[in-house]
Amino acid sequence: MEEEIDRVVQAITIASDPSQTALHQQAMTYLSSIERNASETWRLALPLFVETAPGGTRKYSDQARFFALRVLDELLDNRFEPLDPGTFQIIQQTILSYIQSEYLYGSAEANATYIRNKFSHTLTLFFLCTYTDQWQSFFADLFTLIRPTTGSSVSTFNRHVSLLFFHLIVEISGEVADQMIKAARMHTSERLARDGRVRDAVRERDAVRINEAVLTIVAEAAEQMSALRGQGLKSPTDRQLAEVEEVVDWGMRTFASYVGWIDIGLTVTPTTVPLLFSLLADPLLPIRLATSGALLKIVTKGLKEPGDKLQLIKVLSLSQVIEALEARTHSEQLERGEDTDEGEESYRESLGRLLNALGLELTKLEECPVAEVQTEASILLRQILPITLRFMADEYDDTCSTVFLLLHTILSAYKRSRKVSGGPIDAEKREFLTTLLQVILEKMKWDVDADPSDVDDDDNDEFERLRKELRIFMDSILSIDQDLVTDAVRQLAFSTIESYKNHVEMKWNEAELGIYLVYIFGEINKTGGKGRAAFCLVPAVPRDMPRDTRRTIDYREYPLTTHGELLFALVQSGISAYPHQSVALQFFETVSRYTDFFKVRKECIVSTLEAMIDTRGIHHQNPTFRRRTFYLFYRFIKDSKSDIPLELVPSILQSIRDLLAIEVVIPEPEEVEVDFMTDAVKSSSFDAQLYLFETLGILISLLFKNPPQQNGLLLSFVKPLMDELSGALQGSTSLDFKKLADGESRSEVVPIVQLHHLIMALGSIAKGFPDYPSPPLPDDFIMPPVDVFAEIAQAILVCLENTNIIKVVRDATRFAFARILAIAGPHVTHYIPPLMGNLLIHFDPSELVDFMNFIGLLIFKLQDDMFDVLDELVNPLTTHISTTLSQPISGSDEQRMHVEIKKAYTTLLTSIMSAKLQGVFISPRNNASFNSLMETMQVLAEDTSDPPNQKATFNLLSRCVSVWAQPNFVPPTSNGNSNHNTLNDVGIPGFERYVYERLLPIAFGIPSLPNLNLKDGQVTTVLHEIANFLQTVLKIRGSEAESYLLNAYFPSQNWPQDAAMDMTTKMRELDPKGFRKYFTDFVRSTRTGS
Repeated sequence: MEEEIDRVVQAITIASDPSQTALHQQAMTYLSSIERNASETWRLALPLFVETAPGGTRKYSDQARFFALRVLDELLDNRFEPLDPGTFQIIQQTILSYIQSEYLYGSAEANATYIRNKFSHTLTLFFLCTYTDQWQSFFADLFTLIRPTTGSSVSTFNRHVSLLFFHLIVEISGEVADQMIKAARMHTSERLARDGRVRDAVRERDAVRINEAVLTIVAEAAEQMSALRGQGLKSPTDRQLAEVEEVVDWGMRTFASYVGWIDIGLTVTPTTVPLLFSLLADPLLPIRLATSGALLKIVTKGLKEPGDKLQLIKVLSLSQVIEALEARTHSEQLERGEDTDEGEESYRESLGRLLNALGLELTKLEECPVAEVQTEASILLRQILPITLRFMADEYDDTCSTVFLLLHTILSAYKRSRKVSGGPIDAEKREFLTTLLQVILEKMKWDVDADPSDVDDDDNDEFERLRKELRIFMDSILSIDQDLVTDAVRQLAFSTIESYKNHVEMKWNEAELGIYLVYIFGEINKTGGKGRAAFCLVPAVPRDMPRDTRRTIDYREYPLTTHGELLFALVQSGISAYPHQSVALQFFETVSRYTDFFKVRKECIVSTLEAMIDTRGIHHQNPTFRRRTFYLFYRFIKDSKSDIPLELVPSILQSIRDLLAIEVVIPEPEEVEVDFMTDAVKSSSFDAQLYLFETLGILISLLFKNPPQQNGLLLSFVKPLMDELSGALQGSTSLDFKKLADGESRSEVVPIVQLHHLIMALGSIAKGFPDYPSPPLPDDFIMPPVDVFAEIAQAILVCLENTNIIKVVRDATRFAFARILAIAGPHVTHYIPPLMGNLLIHFDPSELVDFMNFIGLLIFKLQDDMFDVLDELVNPLTTHISTTLSQPISGSDEQRMHVEIKKAYTTLLTSIMSAKLQGVFISPRNNASFNSLMETMQVLAEDTSDPPNQKATFNLLSRCVSVWAQPNFVPPTSNGNSNHNTLNDVGIPGFERYVYERLLPIAFGIPSLPNLNLKDGQVTTVLHEIANFLQTVLKIRGSEAESYLLNAYFPSQNWPQDAAMDMTTKMRELDPKGFRKYFTDFVRSTRTGS
């Protein structure tokens, strides 16, 4: 065996030295085999761990001994049958001898604490395997070592063995009773049963002695601790004191570990309670924390009888103790001032958790059906409410949050009580809610030293989350007593605003809170109206009152609501000029949120705009602040545009001109997240700047009644941008676009990014204009500056023609054209074919989907005006899509994109048919490719792998039958549009033969396909759509279709005559819903029968 042990030690040495590459893997493999075969190799591991050298020290290295314990763990862990007697006796005697030599007479592994901890775990596993049946005297044997018979003049217990005992109990409790540990592991039914047997055996045999031993050791150590502290001596007493304090600390941790799963009568006695309370106030922090944890376990221990739990709470009298300790720690907190003691704050947190647990137990007892228990619990709960509020008011958020759950529970009970009674709450509860609300409002303030603009500060995120939590509390109180909350918020907000207006000195966080309360008042004030009625007490306006009459109402004649008064006072106070950016930002957040207020007090618009435009707002020196205010300025203008005096528009436009200079910021290579080009065009500064460009468009659009002025102003802004666009295009002529598209030539990317930004800016200006109306145009419609936007479209198209290989340019172009087409309508649709021609050359599949969806929206909006565009578009688009769909699919992403393309394509074709523009398919330009189009439809109709698109295809085919298969086609009446093409009004001679010979076989053939999954709900919808298609054919062609089915198709497919007759009869006579059900049931029956 000696040689084998030496071989293991040698392998451990090699395995711990990665430099020995030749033998390292071999050593690791060997050691793994030793662990796997622990049922045999434990005989090597045991001496490897315990053997001593001639001098009395351990023979082998700490690394080797640690490995030995791992082998023993492998033997013992997850073992549920007893060890054989020989194995058990050897291990038991070896362990006892080791404890005696190392812990009773030795240093308890003083030089390798990790060995000591590992041994505690191994001994715990041995205990779990043997305690119930083999080593029933486990604790008795251990107790003889804790109090050796030889005694000691210094102590009646052995410190090392006592600490080992404590560690063991903590480990055992964790293994058999700690729900958190058990939840984190895979536990089999065997293990759960074993753990239950161990718990029962400990309770029956040794719980009394374990508890007695723990408390006796703690009590004696506490006495020694007091004596040593009283001496006031220095070393060696300091070392002795630290050793005794460690015993007390671990003793309380041990007590806490088992108090939850043994008899409460053992742990809560006239002796233990005073000991616990004395240690709860001990000068040493770890002892206090451990004791607090023990008391928490006692309070939350489950007891069967509510009366027993009430008696336990009364015996402990925790409320008085916590109240005294809270007062003392709060006083110490005030004495420390700005100096934070994290340890002492953690102690206050533990007291808060203890109070929270006590309160929650009392709230449970309030639900007890026993009236006496319920009454006493309510009295005790009321007693702790003031202490709860003091914890809630703690300046440290972690301490404050310890009582959140208790407060939520109390408020929920108040809400239920209020709902049941229907009347107001009693005075005592209202007083509590009033104080709680004051605490909440105080806690809602930022710390005066905080910097809310620092987005990287985790403390700011924590505070924002705290504010949300406090809002939940406020909402709870609101549901109990709305007036209480609205009055408190109104008073504090008014007080803050008036104080600032009267030049009373105030801190920035106080000013910010006052504005924030105005910001949330709309959510708090549940009785307020909507729109203008939320801010003004205006009489109800009759629904039939004309819109022009409504616009003439002078809301200045009507008094403001409370919220309106708050906003009016806020704007008039000038608080936006407070010299702290967080105050100004909260002001802008508030006014941009409640723009309906400015419809009833239009005189406030100018001063608000001044604040937004000057250095308080969009011209602020802080870039991060500016980015947010760009958006808020845009939002305010967008929502208030109809109320902005038109004479102010030119000056507003002039004031933002200096902010429109576009800067290109190229990221460092290490900052790239997606690819260099994509990341290069992503800029938070530019994204925010786009809001300014859109605001520019909104403001210019307001001048529609003065076209010359509108055109002039628009050109004054877009002409410089188009000049820059031309310059950027010239600067890009020497670039290798292929390398740029592939992510190379990063240093040359600036002109491309500039092109992207300029195109996006021009598109955003267009976005600010209202959409072109659908035909027919209103009589009083004033044409927007379509010539200017046509010029912009032409310039962007030129850029695209030269840079269409670059995806970011294509993306920007699609965005800009979408907006230009939306506002200029048919005046720029002639740009769509060349646009598509340039885009299709390098289209990504996702771009293709977006483009088809975009065309679908234009069809819906422009109707007949899109005919010529679609006439040029349909053939190349169909060809491109057919080519794309024919490509082999190599992965799930490509599969998903194919599905998206098919969906967008069928949706586009359906949009064309719905808009009655089907003539584009049979125009001279596209007539030759009509058969190819229908073949593509056939392929999609037969594709059972994609039921949603299959359903959409049959819906499209039904529309084709309705339009092109009419026996006596009657053109629809003219819609009055001069662009209407007569090709939309003609049928297709002979199309019915195509329906009979090609489409009907597909419709009837799909139900017999072997890969059709009838259990899939989407397949059912496909069958429903096929049923609709069949009825459409019969409805359009009448008896001819019925005759074809009965005399030609069904016989060719060997249908029984009765089945064929039944199918055609049902197809003719049933309503659509009835036939869908019939057809689906028919398919299911034929599939089942086969």
